[in-house]
Amino acid sequence: MATTSSTQIEWANIAPGKVIVATEHEVWLHTLTGVEDRFWEPMTGAGNIATTYRLLDGAMAAAKLAVACDSRPPDLTYNRLVWQLAGAYQITHATPPGMEKARQNFASAANHSLSNWAADKVQEETGHDQLALLDIQSLGYRAADLVENIFPPAAKVLVDYFNRSVNDSNPIDCVGYTYALERLSLGAKSEHIQTIEAMLPPGVNATRCLRVHSSVGADAEHVEENVEIIAELSSSERTRIVRACYETALLIFSPPQNGYLSSRELEDKLKPFKL
Repeated sequence: MATTSSTQIEWANIAPGKVIVATEHEVWLHTLTGVEDRFWEPMTGAGNIATTYRLLDGAMAAAKLAVACDSRPPDLTYNRLVWQLAGAYQITHATPPGMEKARQNFASAANHSLSNWAADKVQEETGHDQLALLDIQSLGYRAADLVENIFPPAAKVLVDYFNRSVNDSNPIDCVGYTYALERLSLGAKSEHIQTIEAMLPPGVNATRCLRVHSSVGADAEHVEENVEIIAELSSSERTRIVRACYETALLIFSPPQNGYLSSRELEDKLKPFKL
């Protein structure tokens, strides 16, 4: 039976026949060959910040590879920014009450570490949905009416996954979900934010929500905190979190099931809510 220590190697089964393996210096996707395979058995032993970090990021890289889609997202336009902000609202709006439910379930299971983690997330994420509303309003739309009637499919699949996770008696999948979202938000660099601001009319501020969920916001610190907490969990808990991280990344990287809206379709959906 394969074993691990806190200083050597970690691995996690993320899908049938697929295992992410990580050391402190490298990570790779391993295809299981049978019961004699070294990584057939679940990992045991303590975690390690360096290997756990690589394990989580390796799971996200594997998800991107698994999607391998030729369909590229359309170029960002004024209307597509509004659409993205509607999705950001739905995700951030669901987070505080969902994390409160997770906190309660973790507490009921006497998992004090993750109960405290979820309580912190409630505090950290409260009010971020209002930033998205302000951004939508700044772009010239009745924000409250718009988000009441528009729930972009890409955001809905994520919120549905999150809600299923937090309502489980062991809501640990929400930890992997959170890591994936916060880790990917670090891809929004200062240059990207400036590009968006450059396409907006003078005086329009519509990057409040993005700035908070970007490399210039608090998510970099959150990612580090998440890894530190995850590395201290049991091997079975870490495995489940890595798998949830993979599943969440699959949802993020996959194009909408019915394809991207055309510019005309997008205009038709948003037009009723223009100021």
